[in-house]
Amino acid sequence: MPNEYSVLMSVYAKEKPENLRESIKSMVEQTVEPNDFVIVCDGQLTSALYLVIDEFREKYPYINVIYCEKNKGLAAALETGLNYCKNDIVARMDSDDIAFPDRMKLQLDAFREKNADIVSGTVAEFDKSTDDILAYKELPKTSARIKNYAKRRNPFNHPCTAFRKQQVYMAGGYMECHWFEDYYLWLRMLRRGCKAYNIRQPLVYMRAGKGMYGRRGGFQYTLAALKFRKRMLKEGYCGFFDFIYACAAHIAVGLVPNRMRIFIYSKFLRKTVEK
Repeated sequence: MPNEYSVLMSVYAKEKPENLRESIKSMVEQTVEPNDFVIVCDGQLTSALYLVIDEFREKYPYINVIYCEKNKGLAAALETGLNYCKNDIVARMDSDDIAFPDRMKLQLDAFREKNADIVSGTVAEFDKSTDDILAYKELPKTSARIKNYAKRRNPFNHPCTAFRKQQVYMAGGYMECHWFEDYYLWLRMLRRGCKAYNIRQPLVYMRAGKGMYGRRGGFQYTLAALKFRKRMLKEGYCGFFDFIYACAAHIAVGLVPNRMRIFIYSKFLRKTVEK
């Protein structure tokens, strides 16, 4: 099984060292190990975070660390890191998530078998332990369904998405679009005719809980979401009724108390796990 793929990760100062360690470990111990791993330090990190990165870099010489003096934000950090990725297939990984051991084998198989340009999959959301899964976030599988779904909701789980770097460049790369950098990239790639596929199996354990849902609400987030939806409509990525539907959903979910937001997500937007 060829292992010519790159891992792209951005880290910033507020990350917990133990989460970063688990995240990196899960990718270097894949059943199909990478031969390139780019870590972008987005601004000055803590000494504990640098120690974790140095620990892995000493053991895995293919890890390449890029240092940014100032915090650029996710989109700019990923765009910077993408320039250093040596392979055409690039796997995104967040610094606080944990990949399933066969994540990359499944994705590399899908790239080959589906002749795909973007491959993502299901994430298993957890709070304190991966032994206690809260919910699964599943998405449409095939390109046709993905393109239709993208008119109203993000069609990929960014933390477990892999893509062809050349296709990302041809679509304009990561652009500044606060909170929606990845969604905007996918829209541009799909418009260009990129083939997409979502794997049904879970690929990544993603940290959820009150903090994650809290970041998906509030006045500022809702305002940014509505601004992004207006951009989608203006640029022709959705129709008027898709625009109205999505805006109404953002307002309904974004401006309610966090407890209610968690209920809405778990009841209507996730496949919950029976306890």
